[in-house]
Amino acid sequence: MESMTESADQTAAAVLTDAVGAARAAVTEFSGDTVGEYLGMTYEDPTAATHRFLANLPGYQGWQWAVVVAAYPGADHATISEVVLVPGPTALLAPQWVPWEERVKPGDLGPGDLLSPPTDDPRLVPGYTLSGDPEVDDVVVELGLGRRQVMSSWGRDDAAQRWHDGDYGPESAMARSTKRICRDCGFFLPLAGSLGSMFGVCGNAMAADGHVVDCTFGCGAHSDTPAPAGTGSPLYEPFDDGVLEVTD
Repeated sequence: MESMTESADQTAAAVLTDAVGAARAAVTEFSGDTVGEYLGMTYEDPTAATHRFLANLPGYQGWQWAVVVAAYPGADHATISEVVLVPGPTALLAPQWVPWEERVKPGDLGPGDLLSPPTDDPRLVPGYTLSGDPEVDDVVVELGLGRRQVMSSWGRDDAAQRWHDGDYGPESAMARSTKRICRDCGFFLPLAGSLGSMFGVCGNAMAADGHVVDCTFGCGAHSDTPAPAGTGSPLYEPFDDGVLEVTD
């Protein structure tokens, strides 16, 4: 025989399923005549379910009214627990909010813009702290120069990795298209300090002029690129065919 508990659960399920009219009336009371097509029902648990209707609201294309109804086992009617407006699968939504400091990207800075470094930026350390680059530290001490902040060892490593992996690194399409590398190029100007062993600045106006390049980057404008064949004076002097006697 069917137990009383099973019977009560079935009764509650039937009451929840039949609460479509009550759910629609709740939306109408809450928001007026904005209830559209009935979209179906899902159970939250044995005593609660959610009825959904298409929302006919200006500016809310694809949104839905969700009405949560509840009924305890053995109840003869459902009660309204919640009426909310929720986005449907085709709803137009604003993009996910991103904090300001994460929205700013390299290249966004324009003339007159001010951009301070983040608080406790790991790329910077106080100026009285040695940078960890012996060549830089020795020069600063010798000249008596000082800055409030200098780049930390972590900051230099981060920059080096970014430059190595960027458009002027050895894995870029330009570098892979040639066998010549910047380290052997006459236009290559090495950086000072420890970074000079890996990076320099390109001084060729026809190449990566002014950009920091990896020493194993390369391009077709290398200083050792040979001139194309067929240029300059011809190998033999031209002859004047007007002095030739043409015979049959």
